[in-house]
Amino acid sequence: MSMIRELRAAVRPALRKDTRSPYASSGVGHVSCSAVVDCAVYREGRRVTDHLSPADALRRVRSADGQAHSDFVWIGLHEPTEEEFSGIAQEYGLHPLAVEDAVHAHQRPKLERYDESLFTVFKTIHYVEHAELTASSEVVETGEVMCFTGRDYIITVRHGGQGSLRALRHRLEDDPELLAKGPSAVLHAIADQTVDGYLAVADAVQDDIDEVEIDVFSERTGSGRRGGDAGRIYQLKREVLEFKRAVSPLLRPMQMLSERPVRLIDPDIQKYFRDVADHLTRVNEQVLSFDDLLNSILQANLAQATVAQNEDMRKITAWAAIFAVPTMIAGIYGMNFDYMPETDWKYGYPTVLMVIAGICYAIHRGFKRNGWL
Repeated sequence: MSMIRELRAAVRPALRKDTRSPYASSGVGHVSCSAVVDCAVYREGRRVTDHLSPADALRRVRSADGQAHSDFVWIGLHEPTEEEFSGIAQEYGLHPLAVEDAVHAHQRPKLERYDESLFTVFKTIHYVEHAELTASSEVVETGEVMCFTGRDYIITVRHGGQGSLRALRHRLEDDPELLAKGPSAVLHAIADQTVDGYLAVADAVQDDIDEVEIDVFSERTGSGRRGGDAGRIYQLKREVLEFKRAVSPLLRPMQMLSERPVRLIDPDIQKYFRDVADHLTRVNEQVLSFDDLLNSILQANLAQATVAQNEDMRKITAWAAIFAVPTMIAGIYGMNFDYMPETDWKYGYPTVLMVIAGICYAIHRGFKRNGWL
């Protein structure tokens, strides 16, 4: 037992070691390791610090030395909880309404102005690869990136499993001249990456729509029926609607950033927002055309289904008319009367069969000529 106690005594100090994130601090701005993706201070477009807490990074930027060089801090968060984000919100003076939206997510794309910051919401879209489109296939997957842009900071909050900004951060760090423009350069880069993702998804969705369109208007060799699966079309319409909800609300914010002077946006960066707005307008037009085209395809599919049902009914009616002839004649000669013509005739039976066959053949030929069979 004494050996066990000694072993426990040796292990317990190791378990008490500090396991906090290198970005965490004991005061305001404390955030768990799981929420902070990266936190760094940039001077003249170059990264100058690592492993600072959000609070320490802000103090570094707002020091006399930091203000002299126009430093700014970029904090990246992934799905923070309200408790994790409250410290940063207090330290950076973020508006409570914007903080609530950033924590709970599921927001429409928008741009909101507060006293000393801009709050921007982007919907990220990711195309889900699938071998075959079905009535339950997921075509697009959405996420969110929210940006708090201030004079000397930008805080990005990401929700969802895709839309990572790590590669974007590295790409900007490789271009110090652009990153020296400050937080507005980061905001533009995020907007540009998001809209470029829209363009890629739009091309992939176009391929799915073309596949459905070809299926609807082509002959099915296996079953001999025309038309596609309405369930697939409805599923594609739902996915396009999700795409539309991400693109359309973002048009006005991008126009505001590209056309109107904004105090927190560098004038040189504002010119780049025009290109983003143009690309976004193009994507929006594509999505609207997708919706109209799918409506037309759905209407054509329903019309073809109606035509197929009418063809089936005509065939059933034609065959019913053909079988009505032997049924009628057999019914007449099946009546139990003593005196009926041809009942005692030697060739009565074969004659009746030949008459039935002849009438049925004539009726079948007539329906065939008229396209009913």
